[in-house]
Order: sequence, then C-alpha cells, then structure tokens
Amino acid sequence: MNNIANKVVLITGASSGIGEATAKHLAENGAHVVLGARRTERLDALVEEIAASGGSSRGRSLDVTDRQDMQAFADFAASEFGQVDVIVNNAGVMPLSPLASLKVDEWDRMIDVNIRGVLHGIAAVLPGMEARGSGQIINIASIGGHAVTPTASVYCATKFAVRAISDGLRQETDKIRVTVISPGVVESELADSISDEKGRNEMKEFRRISIQPEAIAHAISYAIAQPPEVDVSEMIVRPTASPF
Repeated sequence: MNNIANKVVLITGASSGIGEATAKHLAENGAHVVLGARRTERLDALVEEIAASGGSSRGRSLDVTDRQDMQAFADFAASEFGQVDVIVNNAGVMPLSPLASLKVDEWDRMIDVNIRGVLHGIAAVLPGMEARGSGQIINIASIGGHAVTPTASVYCATKFAVRAISDGLRQETDKIRVTVISPGVVESELADSISDEKGRNEMKEFRRISIQPEAIAHAISYAIAQPPEVDVSEMIVRPTASPF
C-alpha cells in the first residue's frame, strides 16, 4: 500500500456505501481523502471518525450535477493538500422503473448524476493532471453497465455511458490512469430512491445476494496501489453466488 500513502484522493458520494467505505480504507492506508456529498452532517461525522483513527480527511458539501460546485470541490482539495492525485467518481442514483411508468424526472436525475456528474469530475481534475503528467481517474460504473435488466434500462444506459466515457479518456491520454470499477450487487442505500413499486420489488429480489461496500473499497485501493506505469483499466466485482 506504499503507493497509496500521501496521495490526495477526491471521493464523490462519500457519505454512505461505497464512498464511505473507500474513504475509511484509503485513509487507513495513509491517503489524504477529500470527501464530497450533499448530506454534510454525515460527512462531518465521517471526517471526525477518520481523524479519531489517525487519518487525514476533509469534507465539503457537493452537488456533482453543478459543474462549478465540482470545480470548487477540486480546488478546495488542492488548496488543502497541494494537488489532486486521484478522483473517485462514485456518486450515483438508481430509481428503477419500467419505461412505461414514464418517470421522466427520475430519468433526468439519473442522467444528471450518473453521467454529467462523472463528466464534471473529469473536467475538474483533468487539466491539472495533464499539466503535471500524472494522476488517476476512477469511475464507478455497475454490472448494469454490462447487461440490461427490466426496470433498469435508463440506469443501465447511464452506466454503459460511464464505461464508454472512461475508455475514450483512457485512449486519449498517455499520462493519466483511467479505471472503471463495476460493482455487482452491493449493500447500499441506492434502492431507497426507487419510487416505482415494480422496480422496488425487483430490487429486493435482486439484493437477496449482496456483498459489503468494503469489497469495492479494496478494489479501488488495489487500482490506486499499482506502480505508476500500471493502469488497472477495468474490474467487475460481484458476489460469488450472483447469477448476473
């Protein structure tokens, strides 16, 4: 884990689930973690918990759909620690529903958070990384970015987009490491955003088998810990018993 120590890592969607687990794990291994989310009371508690364990972290309110706010988040990290070495674009929403339900507002929200949020994160850190000649962008996709299931077509479309954006960026740079991590079913609060009864019931069935967010945190740390010349481009991390 020596390649993690002292790296400055931005994490979006850091107030729970994968983001929270990743913040704790990277801080334990010596990274300076800068945490962004809308729920600032949770961020404050997480920052305090990391500090109590001897780790280094900062927290800031963040709306990934607002490009200026994302840029301010990256600038805040640079002002606190000097530069940004890694960004983990983790923030996401998953209000599943059949297309026939016409939950267009929820479709728009998924596009804004899951796609535009990732693009805003890339835009906020890429110029500095390119100028410095090093850095890593880690985008959290999903098993839904590899296969489509009923009620998840829009969600899956956003995660396919994350994979496409990531691979395009990887091909466009020979300086920046670009990693896509696609979790399978992970214990999280994402399902809480499902307002459609059919989508909610299908997700309950889907989540009968799940892994803990710490498993994804370990995958993220593995990708960061590789030598600078090694780019772990893509990983799928799913429950052993998962049929999907």
